[in-house]
Amino acid sequence: MAAREADGTVDVLLTGPVFFDLVFTGVGMAPRPGIEVYAEGLASSPGGVANLAVATARLGLRTSLAAALGDDVYGRWCWEFLADREGIDLVRSRLVPGWPTPVTVSIASGSDRSMVTREAPAPYTAAELVGGAAARATFVDLGASRGRDADDWWRTAARGGTKIFADLGWDPSERWDPSDLRPLSDCYAFTPNEVEAMAYTRTDSALAAARALADLVPLVVVTRGEAGAVAIDSIRGEEVVLPAVPAVGRDATGAGDVFGAALLVGTLHDQPLVERLSFAALCAALAVEHAGGAVGAPGWGDVADWWARVRSGDDRELASRFAFLDDAVPEASGRRRAELAFPFADYGSTAARRSNPEKRGTS
Repeated sequence: MAAREADGTVDVLLTGPVFFDLVFTGVGMAPRPGIEVYAEGLASSPGGVANLAVATARLGLRTSLAAALGDDVYGRWCWEFLADREGIDLVRSRLVPGWPTPVTVSIASGSDRSMVTREAPAPYTAAELVGGAAARATFVDLGASRGRDADDWWRTAARGGTKIFADLGWDPSERWDPSDLRPLSDCYAFTPNEVEAMAYTRTDSALAAARALADLVPLVVVTRGEAGAVAIDSIRGEEVVLPAVPAVGRDATGAGDVFGAALLVGTLHDQPLVERLSFAALCAALAVEHAGGAVGAPGWGDVADWWARVRSGDDRELASRFAFLDDAVPEASGRRRAELAFPFADYGSTAARRSNPEKRGTS
């Protein structure tokens, strides 16, 4: 379980839906009605907000997750994976009898993917799950409350000093109403992609959009996919434009979450903006080289392995860009991504204990 400070504070508190993800990779073409296609690979993983939770935990942050999981085979497997395999604090999470764990099937075809999801209405609000938990930082999907009463637990957290990392996502109405940006006044960071950023700011470049958004929030990071990212830290007066890190992509599931998690790690370690952005880009690149969202999220051991290869290689420019890793990688950097699939052999006994409150004790 994630360690806590004496006052109960963790590094990062996360809430939102957890999915059981089934990911097919190496699919030559997306299936059409009446057509059967074959995949080269298959991975399974907790998904949704679990991508962020696993990514932050593997990078050394004390991580707490407040989420509902169905008391079914998918939910119990996700619970075991998160709590026992990854050391994530699930004190504020609940196994819910009679409610089905959300499930997503993802089909990776080339550089794109298609998804099918089954998700029942959530049995609890975020505020009901989070309660009065304290954390140094959290992520918030502002788009989830667009058009309905907001679940504003995070505003209370912000007033208590929690750094709020926010995203809005795609506007399905495509109106891109600037009033949707008003909640950013209570946030520390905003991380849209370049299409979303330019649409909200009525600008024609990622850099121009970032500069406009920097008037609203202290840290803006506009992601540009294979073109890299643009970031502005208005508190420290830093502006950075960086390319992506070269990668051989297998599956982009959860790569954006890994980018955000690594950005948060760098922020809590007070790294300069150029190092934070480079580290986030690196972790996202490592994530796409492995299938399965949370399963593919890199740990410090994976970062150390990559850095050892780069230092001994011929790409001097890349080595120079990441020279800060000499001091950033922990000496005990053995945490690495998991290589497993559903179900792993020993999940049943522990999951059964966790689903039965009488057998849980204080764990």
